[in-house]
Amino acid sequence: MEDFEKAVRPEGFFANLLLVLWRLLIAVVVPGIAFVVMYVGFRFLRESQAPAWVITVVAIIWGVGGVAMLYFLANWLITQFGPVWRRRLQPFLFVGPAMAILAWYLVIPTLRSLFLSFFGPASKKFVGLANYAYVFTDRTMLTAFRNNLLWLIIGTGGAVLCGLIVALLAERSHMEKISKALIFLPMAISFVGAGVIWKYVYAFKPPGQPQIGILNAIVTGLGGKPIGWLTYRPWNTLFLIVILIWMWAGFAVVVFSAALRGVPTSIKEAARIDGATEFRVILSIVIPYIRGTIVTVSTTILIITLKIWDIVFSMTNGLYGTEVLASQQYKQMFKFLHYGRGSAIAIVLVIAVIPVMWYNLKSFMSSEVF
Repeated sequence: MEDFEKAVRPEGFFANLLLVLWRLLIAVVVPGIAFVVMYVGFRFLRESQAPAWVITVVAIIWGVGGVAMLYFLANWLITQFGPVWRRRLQPFLFVGPAMAILAWYLVIPTLRSLFLSFFGPASKKFVGLANYAYVFTDRTMLTAFRNNLLWLIIGTGGAVLCGLIVALLAERSHMEKISKALIFLPMAISFVGAGVIWKYVYAFKPPGQPQIGILNAIVTGLGGKPIGWLTYRPWNTLFLIVILIWMWAGFAVVVFSAALRGVPTSIKEAARIDGATEFRVILSIVIPYIRGTIVTVSTTILIITLKIWDIVFSMTNGLYGTEVLASQQYKQMFKFLHYGRGSAIAIVLVIAVIPVMWYNLKSFMSSEVF
């Protein structure tokens, strides 16, 4: 194809110059027309007084069709530059939009947060590392660090362990599909929705009043006194972690069940014939065989626990010693309007997530996890 390109390439300096200018003109004019069309559609959607159904139809056609048009147009432009440049540029055509979205919504905001973390409340006065000193010395922040550590260890470990146990038990059950569906069901609920549900589980009324909370109804029914579960330090953080385990154990069950189907039955049967107990088969054969999946599930839930916020906000709003890093970041940014401290906490969270993501990606690239 390179020989063909050389064959059709015009000879002479001026002929080559004209060809390059023509291609550059096409590369500028055609995308310019496309972007004008996209801009006109955007203005129509933003300012039009047309009926809602008309705007909806135009938005669908303009959005889907516009993106498809840009892809086809970019691909056509690349083909105008010959086979050599086509091979060089086409990979970037398909990777480029994803990289641009990541840069716009992740890289640029992260860099801006890093910049703001060195400034004061109004982002005008440079304060150096004062915000980071606050993050690692303030009593409330130290409580948030402690709670995040509990979420990491107990939340991640509990969800993974429960998911693995249920997946192993469901594999031997005649009602495997129904049990998995019921356990996976909480995944369909948002964290805030789960918080509202569990508020009725932990609800507290003073002694002598009707208890609408399930737990306190059981406690008082057995002759005990009602307990303020969400104010009962330091156990209230553990009661919140239970909600995370309840929600994400279903995710672990589904993924582990898929991995367990890949464990060769012949190896397990051979171990049983040799006299190995079921516990030994699970410990020495099954778990090592699905180790990659366990790592993947663990790191996924680990990232969720690092940025946990919704459950804490909807249940206690961080009161009674239940603060976490994300709740503190939200309060500093939007309640106290201290953008410097909020940005510093965000950067700390980003730094904490990066090693987990790197290890997760490394595991994906090095081995099959399903």
